[in-house]
Amino acid sequence: MLILFSERARQLRKEAGLSQTQLAQKLGITQRKLSYLESGQSEPDMETLCRMADFFDVTTDYLLGRTEY
Repeated sequence: MLILFSERARQLRKEAGLSQTQLAQKLGITQRKLSYLESGQSEPDMETLCRMADFFDVTTDYLLGRTEY
């Protein structure tokens, strides 16, 4: 599940045309934390997961790979 999250997080960021720094600022996290999340070196905490879902207007299930929608 972690690898799918990292792939989806990176894909959504790139589709939005944002750099890691820009997205990290919008989510209230560091660029380093976002880098770890996108590379699969770290798992998202609940707050970050929810912020990302809200920002990209997707479900947490989508980010975690539980659904394709």
